[in-house]
Amino acid sequence: MRWPPWLAAWLAWACGAGAGRLAPLCASRGLCRPPLGLNASHPEPGHCPRQRGAADLCAWPLSSESLLDPFPIDVIQENYVRNVKNCIFSVVYPIPFKSRVRLVAVSKDVLENILDLDISVKGTSDFLQFVSGGKVILGSVPLAHRYGGHQFGSWAGQLGDGRAHLIGVYTNRHGERWELQLKGSGKTPYSRSGDGRAVLRSSVREFLCSEAMHYLGIPTSRAASLVVSDDDVWRDQFYNGNIKKERGAIVLRLATSWFRIGSLEILAHSGELDLQRRLLDFIIQQHFPSIAMNDSNRYLEFFSTVVSETANLIALWMSVGFAHGVCNTDNFSLLSITIDYGPFGFMDSYDPNFVPNTSDDERRYKIGNQANVGLFNLSKLLQALKPLLDPRQKQLASQILEGYGERYYIRFIELFKTKLGLLGENEDDNYLIAFLLKLMEDTKADFTMTFRQLSEITEDQLKELHIPEEFWALQDLGKHKLFSEWVTMYLLRLNRNKGDSDTKRRTRMTTVNPRYILRNWMAESAVQKANSNNFSEVHLLQQILQHPFQKQQAAEKAGYSLRPPAWAKDLKVSCSS
Repeated sequence: MRWPPWLAAWLAWACGAGAGRLAPLCASRGLCRPPLGLNASHPEPGHCPRQRGAADLCAWPLSSESLLDPFPIDVIQENYVRNVKNCIFSVVYPIPFKSRVRLVAVSKDVLENILDLDISVKGTSDFLQFVSGGKVILGSVPLAHRYGGHQFGSWAGQLGDGRAHLIGVYTNRHGERWELQLKGSGKTPYSRSGDGRAVLRSSVREFLCSEAMHYLGIPTSRAASLVVSDDDVWRDQFYNGNIKKERGAIVLRLATSWFRIGSLEILAHSGELDLQRRLLDFIIQQHFPSIAMNDSNRYLEFFSTVVSETANLIALWMSVGFAHGVCNTDNFSLLSITIDYGPFGFMDSYDPNFVPNTSDDERRYKIGNQANVGLFNLSKLLQALKPLLDPRQKQLASQILEGYGERYYIRFIELFKTKLGLLGENEDDNYLIAFLLKLMEDTKADFTMTFRQLSEITEDQLKELHIPEEFWALQDLGKHKLFSEWVTMYLLRLNRNKGDSDTKRRTRMTTVNPRYILRNWMAESAVQKANSNNFSEVHLLQQILQHPFQKQQAAEKAGYSLRPPAWAKDLKVSCSS
């Protein structure tokens, strides 16, 4: 019998080659794992069903088989930085912290409703070891993914998971398949010049923002936990030569898939077309069920779907004032979900030129350019797919790509009409939206609170141009000489809403216009406290951002709906994390 390379690597590790690094979790007590294809509702004797509220990780079925079996694995088992060929993954184990590890936060929703774990599991030593990379589930094989990408417009060659380990795939009681990944868990063959670590500062931001985006209704990866160590990690945060000591941290994050545009690009650039075809077929079969695998146009259908969903995702980003910060092709998901939270930012004052990332000297990824960057990234996806397409399909794919701009614009208008409470169709709606955004830009009105306060103010108050003091963003907007003209247009349009009332409008608008977002100053405040082992604001923000559309006493007391403090304007974030 011929063993696959990954199995040989795992057996070597389990039998002692990995001694001194990691021990398999629950090895002494055994692990109950259902075989592939087993009906979880009717398990055979000796096998564990997927159950709700598991409090013991030893009875929790995590596996890597679905990613290992379809693809060749990196034949080199040693963990050192190198150029990797002819594989999708390298088998590489997390490197545990040397110092004490502390659990900072968990997402109850992720643990209970995605991972089928009881919240009490967070208090166990096994859980802390697992989410900090100290141990792995027996039978799962940690992987680092090989991919490339265009960074700031230029091909960067091999990139890959330089500080992340995909530690298994879990299929929950709802039949949902989730890939678990530790970020900040040590070096891999793809670390380049990095140390494989993430710092507390960036990890707090990723943990909070990925969960916040979910509750805003934006497709996103999720965050299950955040741990911090006392290990020293040195970072030049703003690339100015000022290197400082920070603490290492790890986020356990989840996505339905971590494959990105760069996953296909690296194979196309390397001429590994058979492997590219295998990967593409795997992605379609796993994540695009509406596409038939025997359809000769399946790659064309796949591209069309990605184009449409990418347009939708970026329009959703714009609807909440979110700038990703690093829209490289290696950070763009093939499933059109938001991944890789780095120097992101939510706009305070409306500004199409808003750039959250101080490392972006050319302002390539400013918020107003995200749709154009989406087009660029999709063009690179098409370039990677072309070797697999015939001449007719290439022509059709180019036509699909040409339609991206219209798809984005239609979705953008739909979302902003909803934000303004507009029902039905009117030829002047586009102008009404553009007019408002121009007034906001001129007055530097707060993006989030302008729409929120339009959701809360009555039509009578607007009609009389009587803006109460609590509606501070609208007061800023009201300083524009054309504000009254826009209000007149807006009220006339609202009167054309069939079967509507002012109460219905306000109720409807408050469900789509958040009162609370993760502003940079709020995240920074939480980070500064966390640096002193005070995680109270991390927990507060986590709680508040689970209900961004509901007015909350704790959030109001913390000033989360007030005008941002003056010092917020001087905040900077960068790619250094």
